[in-house]
Amino acid sequence: MSDNDGKKTLGVRGGGAGRSGSVKQSFSHGRTKNVVVETKRKRVVVPKPGAGAAAGATGGKGPIGGSGGKRPAGISDAEMERRLKALQAAKAREVEEAAQREAEEKARAEERDRLRAEKEQKEREQREAEEAIKRKAEEEERKEREAREAEEKKAKAAAAAAAQPAPEDAARKARDAGKAAPAPRRETVDNDDRGRGRGRDDSGRRSGKLTLNQALSGGEGGRQKSMAAMKRKQERARQKAMGGAQAREKVIRDVQLPEAITVAELANRMAERVADVVKALMQMGIMATQNQTIDADTAELIIEEFGHKMTRVSDADVEDVIQQVEDKEEDLQSRPPVITIMGHVDHGKTSLLDAIRNTSVTSGEAGGITQHIGAYQVTTKDGQVLSFLDTPGHAAFTSMRSRGAQVTDIVVLVVAADDAVMPQTVEAINHAKAAGVPMIVAINKIDKHSANPTKVRTDLLQHEVVVEQMSGEVQDVEVSAHTGQGLDQLLEAIALQAEILELKANPNRPAVGAVIEAQLDVGRGPVATVLVQNGTLRQGDIFVVGEQYGKVRALINDKGERVAEAGPSVPVEVLGLNGTPEAGDVLNVTETDAQAREIAEYRAHAAKEKRAAAGAATTLDQLLQKAKDDANVSELPILVKADVQGSAEAIVQAMEKIGNDEVRVRVLHSGVGAITETDVGLAEASGCPVIGFNVRANAPARNAANQKGVEIRYYSVIYDLVDDVKAAASGLLSNEIRENFIGYANIKEVFKVSNVGKVAGCLVTEGVARRSAGVRLLRDNVVIHEGTLKTLKRFKDEVSEVISGQECGMAFENYDDIRPGDVIEIFEREEIKRTLA
Repeated sequence: MSDNDGKKTLGVRGGGAGRSGSVKQSFSHGRTKNVVVETKRKRVVVPKPGAGAAAGATGGKGPIGGSGGKRPAGISDAEMERRLKALQAAKAREVEEAAQREAEEKARAEERDRLRAEKEQKEREQREAEEAIKRKAEEEERKEREAREAEEKKAKAAAAAAAQPAPEDAARKARDAGKAAPAPRRETVDNDDRGRGRGRDDSGRRSGKLTLNQALSGGEGGRQKSMAAMKRKQERARQKAMGGAQAREKVIRDVQLPEAITVAELANRMAERVADVVKALMQMGIMATQNQTIDADTAELIIEEFGHKMTRVSDADVEDVIQQVEDKEEDLQSRPPVITIMGHVDHGKTSLLDAIRNTSVTSGEAGGITQHIGAYQVTTKDGQVLSFLDTPGHAAFTSMRSRGAQVTDIVVLVVAADDAVMPQTVEAINHAKAAGVPMIVAINKIDKHSANPTKVRTDLLQHEVVVEQMSGEVQDVEVSAHTGQGLDQLLEAIALQAEILELKANPNRPAVGAVIEAQLDVGRGPVATVLVQNGTLRQGDIFVVGEQYGKVRALINDKGERVAEAGPSVPVEVLGLNGTPEAGDVLNVTETDAQAREIAEYRAHAAKEKRAAAGAATTLDQLLQKAKDDANVSELPILVKADVQGSAEAIVQAMEKIGNDEVRVRVLHSGVGAITETDVGLAEASGCPVIGFNVRANAPARNAANQKGVEIRYYSVIYDLVDDVKAAASGLLSNEIRENFIGYANIKEVFKVSNVGKVAGCLVTEGVARRSAGVRLLRDNVVIHEGTLKTLKRFKDEVSEVISGQECGMAFENYDDIRPGDVIEIFEREEIKRTLA
């Protein structure tokens, strides 16, 4: 739309003539523009006759509820009602959204007010803190100034008194002063005097000091100094004002130097700044940070550079805290003897101990054999206390018997009168001799008809054990665990031997003991059976045992009762370890938990390095040879979990003995405690079964084993375990191929047959010739071919075999060099299954 003069105009829709005018528009940056606007009058629509009736029919409403409108054609009442409701709902939503926006805006305003208030509060607190620091600094500065002025006054008074002039000089000076009274002048001091605080001008005196405002304003390149730095600078200024800083006396320290130490730790032990130590290292040509480790020789040079004394120590010195001092004779008291019962399997060791204790130990052992080291205390009729160790007699428990011999005082060697000396009996004798402990021979099962105690004594002579009846020094007692015969004499012999040994210990000292057995109990955690050898072990003691440490949470004796303490020669179960120790480890009580932890960590680290060194101590040739040997050897991997440490070790040793040059058993992992999901995962990755000895798998482990197809086998008797593993390992052996010669044939003539080749006309001279058998061609008793027959014919018929004395035709598969006079050797191969011995 445009007006008459050609300018563009803005129009408003509507009928009728319009009015024109101009409007001033404002834009950004202060720009304006005049625009011509034409306003048109509203068009008035005059209703046609009859429209009033239509409007009355619709209630005086328009199509959408407006007044005076006309309903569009084809719209029903229901549709009109629906549209009205939709319009009302839209208006309600708009009102609700407007209220919600208003509430959100109000919440945002409140949050802004709260944040602004918090910010102002923080700024106010910061200003108050800065003002407090400033006031404190000014107060300290004022006190120091007053003290300095007082010291200056004292110094001047002393100087005046020392340089007091003579009376006539004083009078002359007074007259001169009276004649010429000079105007008061301002004393001038140079910058050095002002810096030293000796000038009288206050501004000059303070010009050399660092105020809080100067520190906060970043006077030195924008760096802000700490209060400690300011105080150090003030102290230096004060010492300078007093006539120079006094050199502090150097403190010479004794520095303990291990084999390797970090720079920061070295500086800490010397009480020197780390930066100074790093600087000294740089001057020596060593670029090291405070966290880097340096060797002992370099550290020694640094210690000498700083003027300290050095003491070389080793990592093993952490164990010095448990080095025991020799007990004084007056502190020693008598202790019960420790008796170990040894002998061959099924010779009645545990039954003999049952008879002594009047209990039944054997009934609780699987298969009727002892598979754990049992520790018991027995009180005799005379009131004497004896400590017994019952060791297994099976060959797999040799190491357990050796540990039993190391902690014992007396060995009771049980030999069955009807079985005499057996291999494990000889091992027990050797253990006792190696430990240097006296021996008492108990000839058991004397009540049997086949008992021959004389043969037992004679057999013992072969192993240099001479009993008293053979004019020797070793006591021997004929006993019967079944009838109780000779038990009193055995106890008397033990008491006599203990009296000869004069066993003594000091109960009033930190305990020292030996771990007889260790296990992982589900409810109680790691449990160790400890025989206290010296001192007294009390509840609450902190101890280290092997690579483990702990605090005694509870002590349980052999009867299952909780006790508060255990003296020398008393076997107890100890609870409170952080891990399962090895059977045979030594228990030592320490003063602090830190000492125990440090010793245990050192031992664990040393053991880890030892294992790593053992694995790395091989040359390339050895590695290649080992790889070559392993390629020719089939392995049966297994994973072993046992109830106690001793059983696990015995099983591993038994597994190592199974096998030969072709097959061997490899124990991937052995441990104590229940079979866990981790064990099943390892077994699945290695494709091996899991063997549980007196333990079971927990629920997650069983589910994982079922899903992954891992076999879990449970055993309670070591015989069955060894036999099953041996049978499984035998399955890895390749079958032995054995050849059985079934016949010989001589070649008489050689014929050429079309489509077949050369055919040998033969006479079977011995045995039988079979079509399915293997054949060798011998020429001058030398094998020139080995293979199979292509054809075996009798006359023109193909036959399966030809017996001795008959003629036949033979043709070899892929071989034609046959001649008259050659001999054909006929044989069959047979596979024989091999087993491990």
